[in-house]
Amino acid sequence: MLIRIISIIFPLFAIVLAGWLYGRAKRPDMRFANEINMDVFVPALVFATLAGKSFDLASYQPLALGALIVMLGSGLLAWPLARLMGVEAKTFVPPMMFNNSGNMGLPLAVLAFGEAALPAAVVLFLVENLLHFSLGIYILDHRARLSSLWRMPVVLAALAGLGVSVAGIELWPPLLTAIRMLGEICIPLLLFSLGVRLIDANFKTWRIGVAGAALRPLLGMAIAWGAARLLGLDAQHSGMLLIFGALPPAVLNYVFAERYRQEPEKVASIVMIGNVAALVFISAALAIAL
Repeated sequence: MLIRIISIIFPLFAIVLAGWLYGRAKRPDMRFANEINMDVFVPALVFATLAGKSFDLASYQPLALGALIVMLGSGLLAWPLARLMGVEAKTFVPPMMFNNSGNMGLPLAVLAFGEAALPAAVVLFLVENLLHFSLGIYILDHRARLSSLWRMPVVLAALAGLGVSVAGIELWPPLLTAIRMLGEICIPLLLFSLGVRLIDANFKTWRIGVAGAALRPLLGMAIAWGAARLLGLDAQHSGMLLIFGALPPAVLNYVFAERYRQEPEKVASIVMIGNVAALVFISAALAIAL
């Protein structure tokens, strides 16, 4: 089991380490790479997965509901915990709710469960992103306009892919292969970009960072365990939901905290320490799930 866990997590953290080493040496500006990844490569992966013959929307509804329960439950529990720690809820709650389902969740699911698990991982990613760009922004700013959500390339790609799947349209195989090849670029690029971001890790507010790094996966795994049983998920989807609950805070939490001026230095500490600590918590989740 130990060898299997190492074989799953080593490729992820090796690519993150490669990004960190390159970032330390070159200090690259990753904005363009991240932009094209979110505008082209990730939407291509989402569309190709959802438009494929094997995708059955109904079979993933319980898993999507489980993801909602994990995120909303984590937020509800984190709210009083923030008050107990003397931290503003707007600072602490979003990183506890919204996890790294893209950079880490997508490749982890494929390595742990195989290519057949990619559609389920995409569903988890979409649920997390939709909630983050709606409820997550609303938590930080009640006046924020959420209409831009429906103009996001990944959302448009998801709607198009679901439309093709529901309508039973069979795309020309070479076209679908080309789109899928574009999508395959996104996973290693997401991990590499995460490594580059870690060079700017802020550990000044390390106490809240350590607390958040531990509470995010502990709350998530506990709620995921209960939700999987409540919803009657099969073994694979139960395992994927548990690992989803163990994922560290999304880097996007820091981006939003900076945009809305919500103590970004504290959020950065939670995100960065959380992603470093993921080595321990993801290993534990894999040991339970597998």
